[in-house]
Amino acid sequence: MASLGELTAGIAHEIQNPLNFVNNFAEVNVELIDELTAAFDKGNKEEVMAIASDIKQNLGKITHHGKRADAIVKGMLQHSQNNSGQKEPTDLNQLAEEYLGLSFHGLRAKDKSFNATLKKHFDPSIGKLNIIPQDIGRVLLNIYNNAFYAVTEKKKMKAASSTEVLTKVEFEPTVTVSTRKLRDKVELSVRDNGNGIPEKVMDKIFQPFFTTKPTGQGTGLGLSMSYDIVTKGHGGTMTVNTKEGEFTEFIIQLP
Repeated sequence: MASLGELTAGIAHEIQNPLNFVNNFAEVNVELIDELTAAFDKGNKEEVMAIASDIKQNLGKITHHGKRADAIVKGMLQHSQNNSGQKEPTDLNQLAEEYLGLSFHGLRAKDKSFNATLKKHFDPSIGKLNIIPQDIGRVLLNIYNNAFYAVTEKKKMKAASSTEVLTKVEFEPTVTVSTRKLRDKVELSVRDNGNGIPEKVMDKIFQPFFTTKPTGQGTGLGLSMSYDIVTKGHGGTMTVNTKEGEFTEFIIQLP
C-alpha cells in the first residue's frame, strides 16, 4: 500500500506540472483576447499585432506542455500493460546492434551536432535466446538513449568549463555495447563515459517517475519499465555500476 501511495503521488505530481502550465497559459490567453478586442475597437493595429503574437507564443507553450502530459500518460499505459508479444528464438547480438543504430541515427536526425564513438564487442557463441524481441528492444533503446544523453551532457560541460584553448581537454563521447556467454545465462552490458549517477540516488533509479534529467526531458518511466521487462517478463536481472564523473554501465543478464 505504501508503494501504491508513492506511485499515485508520483503520477499526480508528474501530470500536475504540465497541466499547471496549460491552465496558466490558457487563463493568460483569455485576458489577452480581451485586450486584443479592446485594441481592435480602438483601431490600434500595432497593439493588435503584438497581442496576437503573445497569444500565438502562449498557444505554442500550451501545445508543448500538453504533449508532455500525453507522453507521461502513454508511458504509464506502457508501464502497466501486459506483454502482448510472444517469446521467440532471437539473435541478441543482432538485436543489440540494430537498436544501437536506431538510437544513434534517431538522435542524429534530431540534432546534427550529436556524435559519439560506438564500440561493439559481441560474443558469437551466445546463440539465440528465447525472448520477446520487441520488449528487449524497448529496453535497449531506453538504455542507449540514456547513455547518449549522458555523454552529450558531459561534452557540453567540458566545453563550457574549458576557457583556454591550450588547457582544453578533448573529451570523446563513447558508448560500448558488449555481450558474453556465462554458464547458464547471457550477459549484455552498455557502458558510457558520461558523468555517472550520483551515489545518493542510486537506490531510486528503477523507481517509476524518478529521473535525473531536467524537467521536460524525461518522464522517469524508462528505466522502471525496462527493469520490469527484464526481471518480471524474462526472469533476468538488471544492475548498474557507476562512478560519478567517470562512467555508467548497465548490465542485463538473461537466462
